[in-house]
Amino acid sequence: MIAPIAWRVPPRRYGPWERVVSLLTEGLVAAGAEVTLFATADAQTGARLSAVVPTPYEETPGMDAKVWESLHLAHAFGGAAGFDLLHNHYDFLPLSYASLVPTPMVTTIHGFSGERILPAYRAFDGKTHFVAISDADRHPALRYLSTVHHGIPAAEFTFRPEPGGYLLFFGRIHPDKGAADAIRVARAAGLPLVLAGLVQDQGYFDREVAPHLSDRVRYVGVAGPAERDALLGGALGLLHLIHFDEPFGLSVVEAMACGTPVVAFRRGSMPELVEHGISGFLVEDEAAAVAAVAGLPALPRAGPRARAEWFSVDRMVAGYLAAYQAMLVPDMTERSSSRLHAGAI
Repeated sequence: MIAPIAWRVPPRRYGPWERVVSLLTEGLVAAGAEVTLFATADAQTGARLSAVVPTPYEETPGMDAKVWESLHLAHAFGGAAGFDLLHNHYDFLPLSYASLVPTPMVTTIHGFSGERILPAYRAFDGKTHFVAISDADRHPALRYLSTVHHGIPAAEFTFRPEPGGYLLFFGRIHPDKGAADAIRVARAAGLPLVLAGLVQDQGYFDREVAPHLSDRVRYVGVAGPAERDALLGGALGLLHLIHFDEPFGLSVVEAMACGTPVVAFRRGSMPELVEHGISGFLVEDEAAAVAAVAGLPALPRAGPRARAEWFSVDRMVAGYLAAYQAMLVPDMTERSSSRLHAGAI
């Protein structure tokens, strides 16, 4: 399992890719697989940890990300012959190593950062295997082994059957994620708004968010697990007014796990996550979002919780085990065949 090294696995607060890697790794270990996790040395895992990077570069001032990225990937691929397969969560860069080692590799595409990176994926299409995290994020120019939606441990989230009195924005503070839209919708709906998340675009925060902060619009920073559960569960609804075709939305599923419905723009993976009229509302514009907020109190909060429970870690693990088997069975050696159900990953 080749993890990113920007944040710890599992993340202390922010780190969505690292969170998915952690949940999948621990789920595979629980299922009986023999897993080696390539991550930073401070990672916490029940798998075998193999690390040359001491700490995450986003959490360690002065680290040169490119230097440690190179050492991290060289370390992982240097031992590739000892594994039945490699699972890449590090975006496109590890694809350049794939043809240099005999071990098959699957890459979870956690989302395209733009068309500019597509040539890297196209160059290795057919030489490695791709998994999408939603059907909406499948690029028409690529072939995919399967789609495996992320899973979350619903038990980590407290179901709250009664709605709270505020709206919530939970995500990166970036134009793509719609924090400014959430402020306008909450104001038009006459409800207080809490914003939580990493400031990824300081200029956007200074222009579009900071001038509106008050006792009715509060920014509370990056929320760790305990704060996340309280914020998500205490809200009347989550505003997810995205301006890009989001490949998935962990905060959407996590909010629903607390029983909190979601108002989201109908873009990207949102129709795969949110059941319109049951676990929230899919809308086309801000006016429709304001109208949807008025309908939130009428939604039974058991609906969002039931939808979130579909996105389980067990289902995600089963999806990846099926993908691994599809990769390995056609040309499995006797050694791999005997280890399929407890293979070295």
